Amino acid sequence: MSGEERSEVDSGLGLESGSESESESESSPELAVGADAFVEQGAGHSVAVVGAGALGATAAYDLARQGADVTLYERGTVANESSGRAAGVCYDAFAGPVDAEIASDAIERFRALSGDETFPFVECPYVWLAREGDEQRADAIRGQLERMQAQGVVALEMTADELAERFPALQSDDVAVAGVAGGAGYTDPGQYTACLAAAATGAGATLETETPVSIETDPTRIVRDDGTTEAYDAVLVTAGAHTKRLLADAGISIALKPYRVQALVASGDHPEPMCYDATGGFYLRPHPEGLLAGNGTEEWEADPDEYDRAANDDFAPDLLERVRHRLPDDADEIELERAWAGLCTATPDRDPLVGQLAEGLYVATGFQGHGFMRAPAIGQRIADQILGGEAIDAFDPTRFDGDEEFDVVEGMVVTDD
Repeated sequence: MSGEERSEVDSGLGLESGSESESESESSPELAVGADAFVEQGAGHSVAVVGAGALGATAAYDLARQGADVTLYERGTVANESSGRAAGVCYDAFAGPVDAEIASDAIERFRALSGDETFPFVECPYVWLAREGDEQRADAIRGQLERMQAQGVVALEMTADELAERFPALQSDDVAVAGVAGGAGYTDPGQYTACLAAAATGAGATLETETPVSIETDPTRIVRDDGTTEAYDAVLVTAGAHTKRLLADAGISIALKPYRVQALVASGDHPEPMCYDATGGFYLRPHPEGLLAGNGTEEWEADPDEYDRAANDDFAPDLLERVRHRLPDDADEIELERAWAGLCTATPDRDPLVGQLAEGLYVATGFQGHGFMRAPAIGQRIADQILGGEAIDAFDPTRFDGDEEFDVVEGMVVTDD
């Protein structure tokens, strides 16, 4: 299955660290999602999860509620890296069967776990479109829609006139074709991650923030900076852009490259929908302050410890010009509030690395900007695999040797391969 069989929006960044809607502004319910049933198939298993982003927090929660003895390690604070900068765009508009199933499950879990006492999930249609004259992308969208519908995804094709009638908040005069997915919405990634981390501790997990660790194998164990070690039955690495280096220090190579992306928040009033303009090369969604928009992908490997977290000087003016083109003439004027950069991770085939790397060692990374939106489902699946359940064969991390040469391809792409 090619990673390019998708309608894609690069949701790998969005809310910058320190903004009002970050996780630290939220309360931390002891068991935010206690409605999930507790089972005991994990009893007697000790598991370390390294990285308290959305995936790590979800997996820690699912492991703990199944009775495992879980420690969630984070070198900084919860959601302080890619998850805290994620756009929070969520949808099930994937054409491949595995991706479609996982994305659908993730949307359902966002809906089930969200609420006044946990985190918000705002239902909002997702539109992706190609402009007139861009026949390659227009044909790709039509092909994607056919495959999505064959997978049972609720996704419709619309003309420019139909789009204008349904979504007057979009300027659609130049649209050749659009796809519309109903299984979609947005949330605050920092709040989601803080909620799941709190739920994990409420279910019995131990959270150790400000705790850098390294990994050793045979047997699997965690080594703290002070040299103390702790052995575990399993170690799950969900450290995002830092995963490659963390595993390399343990003598394990994976085919992964971090890359830099950018986003902004602008003032103004933008109601539904969320939109990805494939020809224009950007996405946008409603935001409490107006709208959130992004892309700004740099197609080369970035250093996760040294990359520039500030947006490029020309990023915001260029993107705002493109965004204004997609808004109607009578829309509120939009003005830049803030812009920033974050990291996503790429693999040779644009599918993630999820599963067992070695005896007792597991990984979940390489989502090409689609990690947060699938975190509720991927976290649950990798937790199940660690406790003896089935793997996601299509995402087997050992399908690569780890020394592959490959180019970084931006997450925002529409093709019909």
